[in-house]
Amino acid sequence: MRRRQALALAGALAAGPAAAAAPSASPAAAPKVLRYAFPVAETGFDPAQVTDTYSATVNAHIFEALYTYDYLAQPARIVPLTAAALPEVSADWRTWTVRLRPGIHFADDPAFGGRPRELVAADYRYAILRYADPAVKAPRWPTIAEWQLAGVAEQRQRALQRKQPFDYDAETPGLRVLDRYTLQFRLGVTRPRFVEELAGSHGFGAIAREVAQAHGGHIAEHPVGTGPFRLARWRRSSLIVLERNPGYRERLWEAEPAADDAEGQALAARLRGRRLPLVDRVEVSIIEEAQPRWLSFLGGDADLVDRVPPEFIDAAMPGGRVAPYLARQGVRGARVLPPSIALTYYNMDDPVVGGLAPERVALRRAINLGVDIEREIRVARHGMAIPAQSPILPGTSGYDPALKSEMSRYDPARALALLELYGYVDRNGDGWREQPDGTPLRLEIATQPDGAARRLNELWQRNLTALGIRVEFRSAKWPENLKAARAGKLMMWTLGSVATQPDGQDILGRYYGPRIQQQNYARFKLPAMDALYERLSVLPDGPEREALFRQAQRLAVAYAPYKLHCHVLVTDLVRPQLVGYRRPMFGYEWWHMVDLDAAAGEVRA
Repeated sequence: MRRRQALALAGALAAGPAAAAAPSASPAAAPKVLRYAFPVAETGFDPAQVTDTYSATVNAHIFEALYTYDYLAQPARIVPLTAAALPEVSADWRTWTVRLRPGIHFADDPAFGGRPRELVAADYRYAILRYADPAVKAPRWPTIAEWQLAGVAEQRQRALQRKQPFDYDAETPGLRVLDRYTLQFRLGVTRPRFVEELAGSHGFGAIAREVAQAHGGHIAEHPVGTGPFRLARWRRSSLIVLERNPGYRERLWEAEPAADDAEGQALAARLRGRRLPLVDRVEVSIIEEAQPRWLSFLGGDADLVDRVPPEFIDAAMPGGRVAPYLARQGVRGARVLPPSIALTYYNMDDPVVGGLAPERVALRRAINLGVDIEREIRVARHGMAIPAQSPILPGTSGYDPALKSEMSRYDPARALALLELYGYVDRNGDGWREQPDGTPLRLEIATQPDGAARRLNELWQRNLTALGIRVEFRSAKWPENLKAARAGKLMMWTLGSVATQPDGQDILGRYYGPRIQQQNYARFKLPAMDALYERLSVLPDGPEREALFRQAQRLAVAYAPYKLHCHVLVTDLVRPQLVGYRRPMFGYEWWHMVDLDAAAGEVRA
């Protein structure tokens, strides 16, 4: 364990037993450095190209969206970030007008010629149009396309047809800059929850056009935003270092926890009014294997273990309480059920597992029925999950905790009967089934070279062998699998999905045809599901919309383009010096909201 230095407090702490009087400011005070680890490597820092949680977490602290989520509010509450107020909305939910707060500036960059560069409405217009630019190859373009902003899709089509650079200056009536600080969205469809699209980690952070042009569009390696931090160092798939943005505007810590939220009220009383960010630097190591990640926390090299690996749950929080040896060190623990899901997708374009023909649907449903979810939760996840019944995530609209479905059922006898009925039989007596046309039945599941993936692979092998189905595993790093998934090159892959907004419809994008190559890795396209998704988009919240959620859930289970495994319980452990941490329900922004307190524990420089 490296030698540690005591950290001088930057200001008085408002409440709690660890409160201490702040010493006078000293230039020699050690910087406050937040350290922890990601279990998965980042893919880059261009907002238009990021869909993974870990890169989005970094981006959320560099590029600021118009809106964010109150850090402590439950239920979730959207608040202005760079916007001056919540949007002005027309009666038909189609015209949304957003006014920016003047005086916000980008972090310094040579592209600005040594002058301060103020954030203006045109920066958000440019950032959103980048998703439409064919040269950017933004996987989230289908999201923008769903808004039906007049002129944007047409501009994209002209660039594609003429094979010319995208014209960012062309008129787009659906996305207009009304004045220096006012941006207006004119949607072609009714979108009652459109503000959620503009909030949080995937909320389309502002980008300065001159920075993108100066660096050849390589924002992934050179991110410059208006956020509380800027990228200081990056060793790909190894280390990400962010440092305080010295030009960050005066923004004070603010949150509104519920009246009965004792923990939240205590945090707010302690930190409210402090200038953000509270820490000077954030160092994120990429440690894919669970054991070294866990040991880095035990050895004091990390202030937080984000998602205690399942195999160490019993050592960390036996019976749901922090283990005595950790409690004596002042370690705090929290166990929550976030809006997330573990799932395996079947590539619907694959000739073995894909398609809507009855025998292919039967194959997928048989495989799903042969997956022993209770064993997976008990053995591979150490009890830290609940079975998933539908794609809708806990804590989002449309979620029904009382729902029971075939997705959680382990019924190998029924699985075998389905296989036999639809012609998946062992014709040559070698113990393995063939397809109805007599060709070999062989599955290929993409996986990662880490312990957690290996445990899941062992269960897949056990379950599929019991059904008489051969399986092979294709191992690659997570970012490589993600790239292959987007391109439709994987037959099956198990991954997680986390909600970034309270609307349960967002996860149904995995079943929406126009979102193929975005979040619809299964490449599933069913007119009935697409129609439900589009109807859900335009309806206000209420009983009619809830009924459509139930219809969508039934189709998801019946056609089975995914095996929905479980909703994973998350346990975080925090060392005593880390003050103010609480896992956000939606979005990933929190680094600027926490402090490091030398009076509560040793803190490293």
